[in-house]
Amino acid sequence: MLEHLEIEFKTLISKEMYQKLLKEFDLEDKIFSQTNYYFDTQNYDLTKRKVMLRIRKKDKYKITKKEKKSTGNQETSVFITDDEAISMIKNGFNASIIGENCNVKLITSLTTHRAKIPFLNGTLFFDKSEYNGHTDYEIEYEANNYEEGKKTFKDFLLMHNIEQKTPISKSQRAFESIKK
Repeated sequence: MLEHLEIEFKTLISKEMYQKLLKEFDLEDKIFSQTNYYFDTQNYDLTKRKVMLRIRKKDKYKITKKEKKSTGNQETSVFITDDEAISMIKNGFNASIIGENCNVKLITSLTTHRAKIPFLNGTLFFDKSEYNGHTDYEIEYEANNYEEGKKTFKDFLLMHNIEQKTPISKSQRAFESIKK
């Protein structure tokens, strides 16, 4: 199992701002796509505990569990084969593979079209996310240090005249969209 503390700052933005930032950072032709498959128990026990469980494919499929901490998210990940991932997405699975003793099933999925660029002591991400008939746009800034990252992100938003909105995770937005 791989573990690390993810420190990120984010806010939703307009489509126009998303397009403006892609152009400003010369990222219009550097967008890649990734799909997150989100899982939970039938009674949403993980969500109730503020735990997110997903399967995502980049180079390889990976199961990731995110648990909210005071200065970020504790991520635990395990790589799985293509066949395992396809079966888990289709049939659900026992999450003991990632340290949760429960059976989970696919709840929803979300596809992100993402561009990223190193920025100061972290990485900026410009995301267009599509899920359950919804599309939204977001900036994320990942940092290694909480206080430094918070200041850098705040300064970036001020420099671009972007209002910071209360961050809502992609998984939370996707889950909320299926409840409506």
